[in-house]
Amino acid sequence: MLRVRVVLLAAAILAAGAGVFAYRATLPDRLVADAVAELMRLRLPDISGKDQSLAQWRDKVLIVNFWATWCEPCREEIPVLLRVQAKHASNGVQIVGISVDSVDKVRQFAIEYRIGYPLVIGSMEVIDLTRRLGNKAAGLPYTIVLDKSGRLVKTHLGGISEVELESAIRLA
Repeated sequence: MLRVRVVLLAAAILAAGAGVFAYRATLPDRLVADAVAELMRLRLPDISGKDQSLAQWRDKVLIVNFWATWCEPCREEIPVLLRVQAKHASNGVQIVGISVDSVDKVRQFAIEYRIGYPLVIGSMEVIDLTRRLGNKAAGLPYTIVLDKSGRLVKTHLGGISEVELESAIRLA
């Protein structure tokens, strides 16, 4: 009888340990999913001052690029983003730029670079959100790719190449 109790106690301890391990293993995934959900709920002003929600592009492959006009690698990747948007827009791909800059600077930049995808203005709180989306350095540019169901399939800190974006679109 004592042997049965010991075996049952050991089984209970192992089951509890497995449960804790499973919880901890899925915790980062849940935290990222929560951060993605928060991103989709944000209402940020576009360059004309109208609030936009990323949720309007929920059923598309969504490429979100966090950037600033003063960021040289950000400036260098804009042509890549423009080419990818032009190539894949008809296939349900949407690029959205979230800038941590003044609306006047972003508006002028959009004209100068002929940016045809949506640009919205974020705050430093958006940078904090990027940390929860995997941007541990809180650096710019930072790009995330969400599939049509809103699942994070790619993150990239620094200027992203066309090859990397094409690969992420195929994953999505």
